[in-house]
Amino acid sequence: MTATEKMKFAARFLDSKKAHELSVLKVSELTILADYFIICSAPSTTQVKALADGLEEALEAAGERVLKREGKQGFSWILLDYSDVIVHIFYQETREFYGLEKLWADAVEIPMEEILEED
Repeated sequence: MTATEKMKFAARFLDSKKAHELSVLKVSELTILADYFIICSAPSTTQVKALADGLEEALEAAGERVLKREGKQGFSWILLDYSDVIVHIFYQETREFYGLEKLWADAVEIPMEEILEED
């Protein structure tokens, strides 16, 4: 998959699983870390873990293996690194504390309506 295809697959999956406040940032012009950051949250640490596990399974079934998985503070923040796409799944309060969208304020936010449109 290309970076854009992977980003759309992941964002659509998270949306279908009711991830909260889903945000996609194009960061390719700002960093070499990735092309896209996907940021979302969940109302419980159980749902954070379930979203991460489900996405990892779905992407693996599509032929994409996670390069690195990091879990922070008892599943209050899970990061899935797919090289060109990095997914951040937060417990709501943890997301507010770290404020990644503010940290990456210069990134281009891609409207979810565009991502959810059928290709």
